[in-house]
Amino acid sequence: MKDATPTPGKLTPTAVNKRGVNNSKGPKQTTSLEMERTPANQDKSPPAKKKPPSKPSTLESGDVFEATTAGAGREVSMLLSKLAEVLSERAAADTSQMKELEGILTEARNLESYLKEKKNHLRQTLAVISDKLMG
Repeated sequence: MKDATPTPGKLTPTAVNKRGVNNSKGPKQTTSLEMERTPANQDKSPPAKKKPPSKPSTLESGDVFEATTAGAGREVSMLLSKLAEVLSERAAADTSQMKELEGILTEARNLESYLKEKKNHLRQTLAVISDKLMG
């Protein structure tokens, strides 16, 4: 939706409607404001002078630039330190998880070898029982 604020040199719908309302039965009189807003008069009038924005002196702009870069540098340094902190915390968490997984893997290997020994012992016991029953 367009902004309803009038811009210089442009007719807004509300300005057109206000100009068209005239309760008198006589010929319509145009005001100076309406004359300025009509497109026919815009070509004849000189362009409005725009005041250039005030520029700070080169010394001030250099100081502003240095202050801005110094502030940006501090902000970047702060963000990098936070990133390094997060990465070191993550690395510590990863290291502890790796140690925990290695412990679980070692325990699983010990359990596997224990079960293999039990299996072999059970086979030997069943072989002895089988020999006694056969012979």
